[in-house]
Amino acid sequence: MRTRLLLTAICMIAVLSLQAQTDGRYIEVTGTSEIEIVPDRIHYIIEIREYFEEEFDGKSKPEEYHTKVTLQQIEQKLRKALAGAGVKESDIRTQEVGNHWRRQGVDFLVSKRFDITLTDFNCIDKIIKLIDTKGISTMYVGELESDDILEYHKKGKIEALKAAQRKAAYLVEALGKRLGEVIRIEERNSGGTHTPLAQSNTMSSDAASFDNFRTIKKQYAMLVRFEIKD
Repeated sequence: MRTRLLLTAICMIAVLSLQAQTDGRYIEVTGTSEIEIVPDRIHYIIEIREYFEEEFDGKSKPEEYHTKVTLQQIEQKLRKALAGAGVKESDIRTQEVGNHWRRQGVDFLVSKRFDITLTDFNCIDKIIKLIDTKGISTMYVGELESDDILEYHKKGKIEALKAAQRKAAYLVEALGKRLGEVIRIEERNSGGTHTPLAQSNTMSSDAASFDNFRTIKKQYAMLVRFEIKD
């Protein structure tokens, strides 16, 4: 049994040695890049919710709330404000409708969420100025889309490959060697800020709060193995 184990170990060492000779000397590095994309379409999400007029009079207690502002009334005002901001009806899509429990003994409050497709961030600034915030629970920037996203992906990956080559070259040259042929390329998970990009309560919304979210930023990483030459 001991002889068999010894022979197995010798065989394993031989296989590992052969593998090392086959691979030769190499350096493996990761190159990264970041691409900033200007979106062609912006999905702006607005949620409306029924409320009581007494909530905003500054003196009524919850048990005194009785004048409900209906979802239909709120939606009419919202659509009027959107039209004033230049939003077409065809660009407004209902995302979901739901009920919200106020408290025991009080009516359900119905809510509705809209997905509004825009082509210009300046339109968001106009919406914020025109909209009546009573009855609006949240507004936020959702998904950003680009028609040229595949070309941006291609450019980002190429730049990551070039970055890997530059990194490997100066590391190998520091050792007095030369960079050889590419042995292997492996694409690593790419990430970035895409969606959702920003979310805020409407009561404190400001056009400036969207300044940092007007582009799509994507990161790319490529793992590359290069041969090392003398």
